[in-house]
Amino acid sequence: MASRHVNTLSPGDPFRDWLVEEVVGHRLRNKTCSVNVFKYNSSHTVCRYQFRGENFSVMAKFFAEPTGRLKDYNPHKGMMNEYRNLRKAASVINVAKPLAVNKKFNCVLVTEHIPGKSLAWYFSHEEKLYEKLAAVAHMLRQLHENTKSSYNKENEFRNYHDVLDHLKLDHDTRESFNKLLGQWWYSPLLNREHGCMVHRDVTPSNYIFCKGKPYALDFESSWFQAHPVRDLGILSAELKNEFELHKGSGWKAEPYIGNFLWEYSSDEKDFKYITGVLPFFMSIGLLRSARLHQDNYRDYLIKEARECLKAIN
Repeated sequence: MASRHVNTLSPGDPFRDWLVEEVVGHRLRNKTCSVNVFKYNSSHTVCRYQFRGENFSVMAKFFAEPTGRLKDYNPHKGMMNEYRNLRKAASVINVAKPLAVNKKFNCVLVTEHIPGKSLAWYFSHEEKLYEKLAAVAHMLRQLHENTKSSYNKENEFRNYHDVLDHLKLDHDTRESFNKLLGQWWYSPLLNREHGCMVHRDVTPSNYIFCKGKPYALDFESSWFQAHPVRDLGILSAELKNEFELHKGSGWKAEPYIGNFLWEYSSDEKDFKYITGVLPFFMSIGLLRSARLHQDNYRDYLIKEARECLKAIN
């Protein structure tokens, strides 16, 4: 994710001094160092704070400074929710560990900064992509297997309808989705005994490879009691979208998607089950992407999402 230098903080700046004195001071040799600030494009103000001369940085996300469409929400609740989600996930997989929260500084969450290349970089360069997707698949399996819980099927469908509401589709298109969703609801395909914690925001920019290991970022929208294939469907949709936009055809993503699902699966029976329910969640992923596009490409994603739902058997 690209960033730009926006400021340099010196001793005496309240936020810089809080970071040094209460959050990361034990990591610094020179506690009087200045701090470079790099800003990222995100749904909130997100900055990296680089401690000069220390070869060390942290990330800060300010929940009371939303920059996206969603502005009417409780920033303190959002801050604490992601803090708890990160702590839970950190007990199971590699994440950007949470270091501190502070309501006074616009509800800030401070985490480790993980240096390295993102999965998005490997998407666009198509370099070692099988290997990197396999690593993410194994990490997601670990997260899902070690956070088993009850399962809330209703929530999966409620979320699907929320995404459709956001798209403001014409009456006939919406009715066609409603009819297909009814078929999925009454099918046993999405029934299961256990749910789990899912990352949910499985975008390629939220996975960083550092020293060969994948790290997951941004657990603000993470869910519990969820279907594990949700994460697989979202990432598969992201792959298809990337190849359609930048590689000539979404079909070129199929070998990567198939291998990603195989690496996640425990055996052939598991792979068959996953591929059976994947279209439902891949459809959600395509509709999520449609919210970010206009005109013909938006229509293409909506059409592909509907075709996915038709794959029910």
